Amino acid sequence: MSLPLLPRPPGLLPGLLLGLLLGLLSACNNSPYPVGAERENTLFYSFDERSPRYLDPTASYANPESAYTYQIYEPLYGYHYLKRPYELIAKAAAAVVQPRFIDAQGQTLPADASADKIAESIYDIPIRPGIKFQPHPAFARDAQGQLLYHKLSREALGAKRSPFDFAVQGSRELEAEDFVYALKRHATTRIEAPVFSVFAEYVIGLKEYAEQVKREDAKLLADLPPDSRDKPFLDFRRWPLAGAQALDKYTLRIRLKGKYPQWSYWLAMPFMAPVPWEADAFYAQPGMNENGLSLNQWPIGTGPYLMAEFVRDRRHVMRRNPNFRGETYPCEGMPEDKALHLLDDCGKTMPFIDTLYVTIEKERVPRKEKFKQGYLDVPEIERPEWGVEFNNDAEDSDAIAKLYRERGFNFPLMTDISTWYLGFNMLDPVVGQGDTPEQHTKNRKLRQAIAIAVDWEEGYGRIFKYKGGVAAHSPVPPGLFGSREGEPGFFNPVTHRLLDGKLVRRPIEDARQLLVEAGYPEGRDARSGKPLLLNYDFQRALTPEFKSENDWMVKQFAKLGIQLEIRATDFNQYQDKTVKGRHQIFWAGWLADYPDAENFMFLLYGPNAKSKTNGENIANYENPAFDALYRQLQGLADGPAKQAVIDQMVVIAQQDSPWCMGFFPWGGLAFQQWVHNGKPSILIRDMAKYYRLDPAQRAQLQARWNPPVLWPLGLVGLALLALAGLAWRSFRARERMTARPPQKAI
Repeated sequence: MSLPLLPRPPGLLPGLLLGLLLGLLSACNNSPYPVGAERENTLFYSFDERSPRYLDPTASYANPESAYTYQIYEPLYGYHYLKRPYELIAKAAAAVVQPRFIDAQGQTLPADASADKIAESIYDIPIRPGIKFQPHPAFARDAQGQLLYHKLSREALGAKRSPFDFAVQGSRELEAEDFVYALKRHATTRIEAPVFSVFAEYVIGLKEYAEQVKREDAKLLADLPPDSRDKPFLDFRRWPLAGAQALDKYTLRIRLKGKYPQWSYWLAMPFMAPVPWEADAFYAQPGMNENGLSLNQWPIGTGPYLMAEFVRDRRHVMRRNPNFRGETYPCEGMPEDKALHLLDDCGKTMPFIDTLYVTIEKERVPRKEKFKQGYLDVPEIERPEWGVEFNNDAEDSDAIAKLYRERGFNFPLMTDISTWYLGFNMLDPVVGQGDTPEQHTKNRKLRQAIAIAVDWEEGYGRIFKYKGGVAAHSPVPPGLFGSREGEPGFFNPVTHRLLDGKLVRRPIEDARQLLVEAGYPEGRDARSGKPLLLNYDFQRALTPEFKSENDWMVKQFAKLGIQLEIRATDFNQYQDKTVKGRHQIFWAGWLADYPDAENFMFLLYGPNAKSKTNGENIANYENPAFDALYRQLQGLADGPAKQAVIDQMVVIAQQDSPWCMGFFPWGGLAFQQWVHNGKPSILIRDMAKYYRLDPAQRAQLQARWNPPVLWPLGLVGLALLALAGLAWRSFRARERMTARPPQKAI
């Protein structure tokens, strides 16, 4: 029998050609986004390392999370985008209100009554009618008006991992009761509530309410294993809270103990954003947590944007909320704003941008390059140091300065109401409070010695200028009432001295003497002779730029003979470590929540300790005298009495040294020329709705700055010629091949 010729695999050559053509197209376009994305009304920027841990407004209190929460939620108040000093304005509220004061007998007091006479402050806040929550299945109802997705079994939930996997979306109008529910949730036992300790000191009945919720929740969880991820709905509507009530559908009443002028500032933060009870009930159903369905990934807000995609540690996409009430761009600002074209959009309805597209960039250098290529409209939306870094690059190189001018980058700078510091965990036996008066004194001298040795002027004044600033002498940044930073004669006497009329850091010999008195001569334990080894809990993974900073920090400790061990983690792991009190020496920063010294002093307030109450006192510092002064500070308006209290608190903090005071950073943002209305601010975090894009200009300039890479064309041409040659040889071989002669049968 004859053997037939083997057939050529069908479609092989077209498939190869298709692959080559796709390779050609990709070689001609190095954009990291889908083709045509640059022409869409989308803001492209990046996030660092990991996805946000908490987007639940009760738990979220980290700067990286604010890039999402402030775009999605709408608190009662906010800040005027352009005016400085900052001015509170109404958001979900219809007006910014002043409290009504009453005494212990319930009699109304005048507005200027002294704090010692005020028993209660009452805030009656009107809510804007007509505000609606974003579309979400938690609100969906059937034809009979019953909630459609509130009795789901695990099987019915199936593989759904997004609210948009549900066929029906619903909504409803915002009510005063949603703010009552939000305030009650700070008494939760289910999640971290970092400001509960602050709120519980003032909101009438909140501390007792938390005890009641704890008892009721224990009943709900009694028959469940401790590690169960499915927990029944904790319905805060069941128990009234004396300090919060809805007088009617559109009137919220909040009652505070005594006088607390800073309360209005808290109402401008997502902690007091409305939370519908339907959200808790919906996400409490079986399988939701396991499928990644919770407020931490999928918030439910009334703000200008909603979370449309949440791809952990890769991408987050927020889209325009179709139910947003609309808000007009401001028509007033500072004298210079008109010349800077910051008033061009006066009276126009916001938001201007349809989509916020956020992708992960783990390292700084690639992020900078993408910005220079035009593929990032802003490097990060919430970080306040990018403008400083780009400006420093331009100062160091004429070629870079020329490139930046040609590309029209905009790097506005600002005075930063923020601080960076090196902190000590006061629960730690070596660097902390100490168990005995003798150990307390020795540990304090160890902290003081380290505070002298860490030369912030060198590190963040001369070496790391791209993120540097001015050495701090207190916790209170310049620009806030009560700060004496920069005033003649004001300095931290623990770390600095006046020499020939100039302020200089104390000599390292002073630090070494303190180390001897602390029991560690030349960095060795005087009793055992072992080297002193301390752990530095850094809040980021060690990328190259962070490694250089950590190497510098190791050298600062080495001046004293102390060995510093770097324990770097990503930010989420760092948060876990500090909550559990497993940190020793740590690096932390604080961006102002509101323009008051109290917002920085509360970082050292004992009842706000991180490892005890989930507060923001990461040092777990506790000093009865400091705490008593802090409670006085909370009831004082700006004036001599408040200044005197702040001065006393600063002296205590300097002497106890729970922090190496660190530095107050310079601030600035970075914008492409097609991004309009960019104005730097620490306090204004809902900035995305103010930004406006020119996508056509972006597309044009991206194409100009990133011309096609043409060398792959030559490779494709050579490959096509080679394929043609192979095809010709195959064809000729087939034409010349003859059939084999038939074989004889046996």
